[in-house]
Amino acid sequence: MDARMVKAARGIRVLTLASWPASVQRDFLAGLARGDARLPRIDYPRHDFGESRRELQAIVDAADPAHPLGRYLVESARQWDIAARMLEALGTHRAGALSVSLYGHPGDPLPGGGPGTREAARHFIDIANELDRELLAPEEQVEISATALQLQLQNALDGFFGGRVIEVELDPDMIAKAAAGAYRIRLRNGAAYTDYDRRQLLHHEALVHSLTAINGRGQVRLPSLAMSSPRITATQEGLAVLAEQITGSIDIERMKRISLRTEAIAMAMDGADFLEVFAYFGDAGQGPDESFSSAQRVFRGVPVTGGAAFAKDTVYLRGLVEVHTFFRHALREGRLHQCRRLFAGKMTLDDVQAFDPLFDAGVLLPPRWLPEWVARANGLAGVLAFSLFANRIRLDRLSTAG
Repeated sequence: MDARMVKAARGIRVLTLASWPASVQRDFLAGLARGDARLPRIDYPRHDFGESRRELQAIVDAADPAHPLGRYLVESARQWDIAARMLEALGTHRAGALSVSLYGHPGDPLPGGGPGTREAARHFIDIANELDRELLAPEEQVEISATALQLQLQNALDGFFGGRVIEVELDPDMIAKAAAGAYRIRLRNGAAYTDYDRRQLLHHEALVHSLTAINGRGQVRLPSLAMSSPRITATQEGLAVLAEQITGSIDIERMKRISLRTEAIAMAMDGADFLEVFAYFGDAGQGPDESFSSAQRVFRGVPVTGGAAFAKDTVYLRGLVEVHTFFRHALREGRLHQCRRLFAGKMTLDDVQAFDPLFDAGVLLPPRWLPEWVARANGLAGVLAFSLFANRIRLDRLSTAG
């Protein structure tokens, strides 16, 4: 049934099918330069995933939800079905509503009954506005060309894997500055990067997103653990941002960018159109290229006239708090093996706990590759303990606000 699900979901590529072509950005910025900024126009192709959705429903009907693998199949197949229906509705408000079903709402509370995600985002934006210029050293603002970054990342990854496993490529047709797959990381040719960007791409994209996909492809019994199912997005992004924090690869500006996207999603849901959200990012200090890229993330797959948003970027802060809490409890309760097993494929925090007996029995394989910070028990415990101390004020204030 898992193999059937992999086949049925193979064409349901949410980010690929919802993203905009680079020509939309070029046309918009050219008009902006002439003083003629207009709402972008995107013509989404029509999709019909009826056959895939029927197969996914058949898997739901056949799987045993009382078994941990059966429950995993049921929950995954249902999420793939929602994703398929969202892609069939691209360009409509319905697509935005379905994206909320997949990723959550900016008003959703953080774990533990804390404040909403939007409130947490405003918290980090306020901190950044107060402190960012004081905390950024001059050497951290030196620009790195895409070509130089390609060479630096390729050398680091070749050294980590002991050979060429992930290829770093330049792509002139991207809107985003970077994108990661299992065996390929793409950089936007001509974009400028910083040393923080380099470390973020290494530890967030390569050594979490790509690495979990590679390890998942090694799962003989459960090959779907290599797939970026919508249901694992919050855990994956939370794990990736935690990796940035623990390795010192995140700066206050990065947290501000993540938080601005959450606020922008809420604005779009409240009725702001693309031009208003673009201006919001510009007022927050982003240049035209970055403001467009940020606004595009909010409006991909939904009308640019406002009243809907693509909700994926709401998962970053919520996922960070969830994964942070999971690691803290695992450290306290002697379950660090579950932290490592999170890297055996793309799964949720609930999955990795339910799969414990399956890992123990050899049904599921341990991760072949692990980032250094999670591979060493003493190192993980020590660094995580410091991370908990360093973040106590921020996260405790968020979890007890109000």
